[in-house]
Amino acid sequence: MSTFNYFSRTHAIPADTAEAMALLTSARPQAVQVGQVNERVFLVNASLGLYAKLLEDREAFKAQFGRSRVVAFGAALVTLLSSYRQWMLRIVWRGQERVIRTPTLFVGNNALQLERIGLPQAEALDHGELAAVALQPIGRLAMLSLMARGALGQLGDADNVTVFSFRSLTVDAARGRPGRRIKVATDGEIAWMRMPLVFQVASEPLWLIKPLPGEGLEARA
Repeated sequence: MSTFNYFSRTHAIPADTAEAMALLTSARPQAVQVGQVNERVFLVNASLGLYAKLLEDREAFKAQFGRSRVVAFGAALVTLLSSYRQWMLRIVWRGQERVIRTPTLFVGNNALQLERIGLPQAEALDHGELAAVALQPIGRLAMLSLMARGALGQLGDADNVTVFSFRSLTVDAARGRPGRRIKVATDGEIAWMRMPLVFQVASEPLWLIKPLPGEGLEARA
């Protein structure tokens, strides 16, 4: 019953409570991929930087104005128009190492969410991987343009977005003191974690009671 319900919609779990409860007697447990960051579990996404701040600000807005998509979009607009820092990160995956400067690093584990913002890496989740999204340093107006692209499902076409898939990704500060603690968001919950951060596919799946593949696809519409 969250704001966007990406997890339940992806797995065709009805929004109606009575219908969802009926699945307990008719559906079978199925393996669902789980993501981890420093052993903390996430089902939909994990992030640091601007996206984590956006989620933190959104919760504050919801506490004041109520829970709705309009409030969520309004909070995002206010956050994007305010000042935010750029992060220098050293990232390592598939034997590659790269230093990037970015306002945010987002890791997705939900195909529906990735599809809605227009990222082809949504297919990587079907092959046991996660998808990472890093924005290049841009100004506020360009950030608003990216937000509009995401709303229209065209984020993957933007030149100032880096996207790749992985099974394990190590993220550390490229400069500054080692082992620093930063805020990390996992499925909308904010926690302090010590770097380096290790994002990976969990070794064990979540066994979820849900309709069989091909059933209840209207829930993803």
